[in-house]
Amino acid sequence: MGGSLLRRALDGLYLLSAGVAGLSLFGIFIVMMAQVFLRQWNIQVPGADDFTAYLCVSTTFFALAYTFKRGELIRVGLFIDKAGPALRRWIEVAVLVVAAILVAYIVNWTFLDAMFSLEIEEVAQGSVPFLLWIPKLAIPGGAGILLIAILDELVTVLRGAKPSYVLAAEERAARGDFSAEV
Repeated sequence: MGGSLLRRALDGLYLLSAGVAGLSLFGIFIVMMAQVFLRQWNIQVPGADDFTAYLCVSTTFFALAYTFKRGELIRVGLFIDKAGPALRRWIEVAVLVVAAILVAYIVNWTFLDAMFSLEIEEVAQGSVPFLLWIPKLAIPGGAGILLIAILDELVTVLRGAKPSYVLAAEERAARGDFSAEV
């Protein structure tokens, strides 16, 4: 029972993160459409370029975990696809450990950077003086959720099961959908 509650919570977190990415993408659309619409009266949206840039970062980082879990990130499987099940499992473990270390490093340093921006009250130099720590939190926030997803997959592989990104790729192949294959 506890495992299924944790599974639902994690899957909900990944879905929520994808939802934030989707809202960020929709925000880009709104800003751009406002720019187009207001251009008729020679009115510019103050800080539109900055808003769009921050929303692009949010879209990218908050989409990572959901995309990873669905097997949609670029993955080079030339060697691992040829390995037997035992070797493949250990390669998966090694790659997931390295990925976890690298993403943890990114989370740490980008979070420290955002907190430094908060401490010095850093503001954007554009036409609207945004407090930069707020949009900077999208990087450690999204990368932190990706780190959770990587650790989730690491536990799955250590338990002897196939990672969800492999299962997702196999399901797509079984349907004859090779659109994600490179």
